[in-house]
Amino acid sequence: MRLLSLSLLLVTLTGSAMAIAASAAEEAQLIETINAYRSEVQRCKDRASEELTALSSDPRLVLPATGAGDLQGSLARNGYPMANVQAISLSGPRDAQAAMQALRESFCRVVLDPQYTDIGVSREGRDWRIVLARPMLGGHLKDAQAEGQALLDEINRVRASARQCAGKPFAAAAPLSWNATLASLSEAHSRAMANGNFFSHLDRDGRTPGDRAELAGYPGAPVAQNIAAALDRPRQIVEGWLANPGHCANLMNPQFSELGAAYAVDPQSDAGIYWVALFGAP
Repeated sequence: MRLLSLSLLLVTLTGSAMAIAASAAEEAQLIETINAYRSEVQRCKDRASEELTALSSDPRLVLPATGAGDLQGSLARNGYPMANVQAISLSGPRDAQAAMQALRESFCRVVLDPQYTDIGVSREGRDWRIVLARPMLGGHLKDAQAEGQALLDEINRVRASARQCAGKPFAAAAPLSWNATLASLSEAHSRAMANGNFFSHLDRDGRTPGDRAELAGYPGAPVAQNIAAALDRPRQIVEGWLANPGHCANLMNPQFSELGAAYAVDPQSDAGIYWVALFGAP
């Protein structure tokens, strides 16, 4: 009888471990699917989103899937320096695919909000909790142009190696050089987004990055632009761009030889901080 009991215990433990692993795989799959969804332009209600950087999985945001509780208090106890947070509870989806369908249908505005940088997903049976948050900005930021130069260094670091952008291979590319005109344009657009509390490649007058470059007298063509929000470290921003097909292609495009970049902060805006990098070829 003892042998039989031991065998049953081993089977139970093995089954439990497999169930936990399967659940963790579904949670990771949902995060991957959310990031793929955010990486492309989407239609949500009456608006189109921009391509967004990937959310980082943060274990401090993994909260019990059932029970409301004190969201802000839970994150404070977990040591997450929250600036803003949104929790989504789902009941019914059997797997990550079904959970993503529910998010698209009912919570697309939250999932496509550029202010969020981190994510935690938990699951218990058919109950899910998806927590999206952004931390408070650190006190390490230098002036806009200095951080723009740091962003240039990070971009040149990734250009030095061959990469794939959404399955498309790119060879290593020559480093970009700094351009003051592109930097001024980047600072102006980042300031417009921060003060105007919007996130778009177009300015409020509908001008494209190419339009703005032409008006400023920049002689190069083509011009491309990457934007980011809520993040405060150049390496995070560039890693997020690498996970986005269009932004990744701009980073690795051998046609470009110059860059200008900057950020702007407005505590009253949703995302707090906004970044712009303009690529050009004189």
